[in-house]
Amino acid sequence: MTVASIELPEPSQAVLRSARALQRRQERKDSQKFLVEGRQAVREALRLPGVVEAVYFRWDAAIDNSDLLDLAKAAGVTYYGVSEQNLATMTDTVTPQGVVAVANAIDVPLKAVLGKTTKNVEKPKKKHRRKDVSLVVICAQVRDPGNAGTVIRCADAFGADAVILSSDSVEVYNPKTVRASVGSIFHLPIVVGVDLTEAIEACRAAGMQIFATDGAAGTDLTDLDADLEKPTAWVMGNESWGLPVEHLALADHTVAVPIYGQAESLNLATAAAVCLYASASAQRASS
Repeated sequence: MTVASIELPEPSQAVLRSARALQRRQERKDSQKFLVEGRQAVREALRLPGVVEAVYFRWDAAIDNSDLLDLAKAAGVTYYGVSEQNLATMTDTVTPQGVVAVANAIDVPLKAVLGKTTKNVEKPKKKHRRKDVSLVVICAQVRDPGNAGTVIRCADAFGADAVILSSDSVEVYNPKTVRASVGSIFHLPIVVGVDLTEAIEACRAAGMQIFATDGAAGTDLTDLDADLEKPTAWVMGNESWGLPVEHLALADHTVAVPIYGQAESLNLATAAAVCLYASASAQRASS
């Protein structure tokens, strides 16, 4: 089958079933694969060697996505043409962009991110890992996939070195989390399934101070001054109830983002953006 001058092979029913199955969490866990939706996210995934297994193009969107097809060919990635109906079985978006990829899991071990690799620890696959880790985000009991994905995007935007998701946070490969990151999931190391206390203590052992966000109490973000210049791990709690008391106690500072208007609180991802911007700006100014 062809669209204009573009030839695209059709996948077998077995291949389609395998891709569709990745809508299920258990299948993603067992196969260590996940779905990537949308032009930008697929493009960023294709730029990482060995990450993308296959790309599916909707027939009527093939020409508009010819640049992605060229990337797939250059990377030696398998590609297919599928109908709108078949593509819809791989995505839960209302207005899909006509391209979906199957990618291999990209999370990395906590020790590798913090620079304490051993012979038995896999090194990060990402290109953007820094020698000296100075800014990390820890998502603690963050259950909303949109918030988690947006926090990853904010971390990427403000130059964070890694994002760590606690074991009781949302799955990073949830399609909504991946989609909300808009490709940023492929730009910096992601650590998943870590005990929150372990993550905090590991960051502290790596020379970082621990700041925990707490809208009800703590130090005002604008009062931190020189503290923001230091290597920092920001701990962001659940969207509804924040951080447990026992984990707040592990922080060097509990930090509140000041609100000058009438809004009662900030969305988790918005608070993360404000805090990460403050740290990144202070660290850049002091370097």
